[in-house]
Amino acid sequence: MPQLALANTLWDGYDTLDKQIRAGVRKAMDKFQQLTVAELHADKGLHLESVENARDPRMRTIRINDFWRGVVLAPDDGSDVFLLVKIVPHDDAYTWAAKRLYTVNTATRGLEVRNVVAIEQLTPALEKAANQAPSLLFASYSDTVLRELGIDEQVRRAVRTVIDRTQLDAFGTLLPEDQFEVLTFLAEGFSAEEVYRDVVAIRRPAHATPEPTEDLAAAIANTSSRITLITEPDELAEILEKPFAAWRVFLHPSQRRVAYRVSYNGPAQVSGGPGTGKTVVALHRVKHLLSRDPGTRVLLTTYTNALAAALRENLALLLDDTEQMSRVDVTTVNAYAHRVVRELGGQTPSPIGDQDERRVWQKVVKQLGLPWTEQFLAQEYRHIILGQDLRSAEEYLAAPRRGRGTALGPMKRAQLWRGVEAFTSALRATGVNTHLQVCDEAARLLREDGSPAHQYAHVVVDEAQDLHPAQWRVLRAAVDPGPDDLFITGDPHQRIYDAHVSLASLGISVTGRSSRLRINYRSTEEILLWSTGVLRDAEVESLAGDGGDSLTGYRSLLHGRKPHVDGHATEQAEVTALAEHIQGWLGQGIRPAEIAVCTRFNVLLDKVASRLEAAGVSTVRVKDNPRDAVDGVRLATMHAMKGLEFRCVAVVGVTATAVPFGREITPVEVDRLQHESDVFRERCVLFVACTRAREALHVSWSGTGSPFLPAA
Repeated sequence: MPQLALANTLWDGYDTLDKQIRAGVRKAMDKFQQLTVAELHADKGLHLESVENARDPRMRTIRINDFWRGVVLAPDDGSDVFLLVKIVPHDDAYTWAAKRLYTVNTATRGLEVRNVVAIEQLTPALEKAANQAPSLLFASYSDTVLRELGIDEQVRRAVRTVIDRTQLDAFGTLLPEDQFEVLTFLAEGFSAEEVYRDVVAIRRPAHATPEPTEDLAAAIANTSSRITLITEPDELAEILEKPFAAWRVFLHPSQRRVAYRVSYNGPAQVSGGPGTGKTVVALHRVKHLLSRDPGTRVLLTTYTNALAAALRENLALLLDDTEQMSRVDVTTVNAYAHRVVRELGGQTPSPIGDQDERRVWQKVVKQLGLPWTEQFLAQEYRHIILGQDLRSAEEYLAAPRRGRGTALGPMKRAQLWRGVEAFTSALRATGVNTHLQVCDEAARLLREDGSPAHQYAHVVVDEAQDLHPAQWRVLRAAVDPGPDDLFITGDPHQRIYDAHVSLASLGISVTGRSSRLRINYRSTEEILLWSTGVLRDAEVESLAGDGGDSLTGYRSLLHGRKPHVDGHATEQAEVTALAEHIQGWLGQGIRPAEIAVCTRFNVLLDKVASRLEAAGVSTVRVKDNPRDAVDGVRLATMHAMKGLEFRCVAVVGVTATAVPFGREITPVEVDRLQHESDVFRERCVLFVACTRAREALHVSWSGTGSPFLPAA
């Protein structure tokens, strides 16, 4: 019986296909698995046809329906493995297949594809231009070095014409993926030795043959990062039914070298913009750490309950068995701290929310006649006193107040400290505490206890940019310092909570163990360009605390429609237009669960829910943690969209009064630096919401639009 393998190129746009076409794919693949190799070649019902003038004679097409074809790479060496690589319209299938050539990388032994016709057509003209260029990007690398890194003769000739990084990126869609990644790392300044170690060697399977071979089955087996070999009868149906879920844990080559590095000799950090796969890398790092030692316990943690639920669900997709899953605790930092205080401290914390905390500060201001607002006092307590773990008036008097824009002399600090004492006394009197106080206490208990029962061999942190120093102290105490102790992913451009922190200030050094992901695998370039405009001219400090951070080089390899951006005279008109837009998406065959609507506040979200339900469109709230199988358009606040992704996203109610929301902005006269931080955080909220979209983004408002909206 023939074996079927699926290339990752199959999923490009697969979710956008009509239901009837996807059903046709399923039917064709079912038939494929029922035929023998001889019957396939004899064209028994699948219309396995050769491609005229194909540069790769193994190229075939199979019939999906009258207008769609599947492109297949068929064995010509006696093996029985067929590779399904693309589902495209009839004419496009033959054009696409005729130009592609599949070869085996001489260094990694993996199967790779190139647009051989385009490379041949472009190279002569580029060689003429290169003769006039003052310098060439890869001039310093000999043919021998490039050959050892897997760059074959045709690609070497082409890249010898490359002048700069922009030209290399333009070549990217034509070149074999492994070879393009090698060239990208060389262009970024990595040495040939580093590229061989971190890109080539780790991708070459231990079972690979000493010498390159053109055996198709062997090459497919060597390319597990980009090809899935179907080994069980029910496996195909499961994959075709949930391709979107498969993408959520799919690891691209540029991410694999980070996730599966054998070991780091201390804390490691991965940064990158939205959609670059930081969370996927974190999940695979957990898998790697678990596989090294059968007794290893790992803490996988993040900021919110919704994110923790998503991590848990996606990790279950990735791990091989329930035994591995049982050795991972997936939870929020606050929940872990709560458990530590309950088990080690013998007390059950009763944390209060931000609004209740502000009310306590209001009483303190009134009681002591303090000259500051409750907002200022809450921020001073959060960022300086809890942030630096200050325990006395003397420590507070001597503490630096970096990030605060209002100077406080010794007398003012003494007065403010009395307010802090009154605040903490008021909480104790009522038996409550703040979440950060719980974290502060948990860190102290862990340091004093030292029991392995409450510690882990490794801690993996997702969405690290939103964690407060008190939360970081809990995580630092949860694992002993040493190799692979902390693996941290985050992006300071997505800081949507009021957390002022740098890893360096906490004594967590990632120097020499920091990686940046620059390719967005989620959103189209059109969505990406529009969304990054929300953060225009913003100055961003890196998470590591070693300087500025930027989105320079951040790009997408996907293309699609430009975002639909529209203002309305009234909120009712906006919601009506939204309902029509969503019905249009549903009419294209997009599942309701693949669509999300987000607003800044629940009031508008309730109106959206009512309007959609009236139109016969089912809805479900993200805060209820619905599973993929639960039908309904997802509804969420902008904050709750963090860490999620959908095919289509509508960001509604982006008005001048909602984004930014005045109550979340510290007045300039109260604290200038906090004001600037608050404004940036509000920009991040909108940026994060918009970058949840994979294929389509709809942004709307009524009345006056937000000043953060990019110019048309």
